Amino acid sequence: MSTPTVFISGASKGIGLAVAAVLLRKGVNVVAFQRSRTPELLALACDKLLIVDGDVTDTAAITNAVDQALKTFSSLDGLILNAATLEPLCRIGDRTVGLEKWKTHFDVNFFSLVDALQAALPSLRDSKHGGRVVFVSSGAATKGTAGWGPYNASKAAMNSLCRTLSEEEPTITSVALRPGMVDTAMQVALRETGAPHMSAKDHEKFVSVHANGELLKAEDPARVIASLAISAPKSMSGQFVSWDADECALFREAV
Repeated sequence: MSTPTVFISGASKGIGLAVAAVLLRKGVNVVAFQRSRTPELLALACDKLLIVDGDVTDTAAITNAVDQALKTFSSLDGLILNAATLEPLCRIGDRTVGLEKWKTHFDVNFFSLVDALQAALPSLRDSKHGGRVVFVSSGAATKGTAGWGPYNASKAAMNSLCRTLSEEEPTITSVALRPGMVDTAMQVALRETGAPHMSAKDHEKFVSVHANGELLKAEDPARVIASLAISAPKSMSGQFVSWDADECALFREAV
C-alpha cells in the first residue's frame, strides 16, 4: 500500500512541529502548513516533507496547500487541525475589547477548520488508508475558565464540528483530542499576560505547574496525535478524548 500523507496546520512550532517530527520518523509524508518557517521546521527537511506557507484564514492559501499536497504525494489521508490562537484574553463584559477581536479569533480557531475540511474532504473520502481528521482541542472546550471567553467557545465549537463531521462523513474517522498542559508559547502567554483577566486561583495554577516542572513536553501528546492521524479506529469517531485517556494508551507508546 502507498505511503500515507498527512496535512498539519500550525506546523512550525510547538505541538504541530512535534507531530511533524513524529510522523516523519514513522515514514509518513507530511504537508506542513504555517504562516512562517522556523529553523526547527527547516531542520526536518527531507523528501517526505512538503512545506507550504500561508495563513489558515486565507481560503485560497488552504486550497493551494491541499492542491500542492496532491501534486507532490498523490493523496491526502490525514488532516491535523492544530493552528490556533489564544487572543484575546478578556472578560465577556469587557467592552474595551471589541467584537471584531472575537470574530478574528473565530476566523482562526473555527472558520479556518471549515475551510480546511472543505478543501480536504474529497481526498479524505478517497483515501486508501481510510481518511482521518484530528482536531487539536482543549480542556477549555468543556470548562468556562474566566478570561478565556473566545478560546473556550471556539474549542467547544471545534468539538461540535468533530461530532457533526463524524455523522456526515461515516467513511472518515474524526477525533478531537485534548493535548493536556504542554510547554508551549501559549503557556508563556498565560503566565505573563493572563493575570489581569483570569481568576487568581486559575492563574496561579499555570504559574505553579511551570515552576514545578509539570508541563508536558510537546512530543508527549504529539505521539498520540500522529498515530491517530494514520490509525485512529472507527470506534473513536466523533469523540473528544484526552491524550492520556485509556483509549489512547497504545498511541502514547508509538514511536
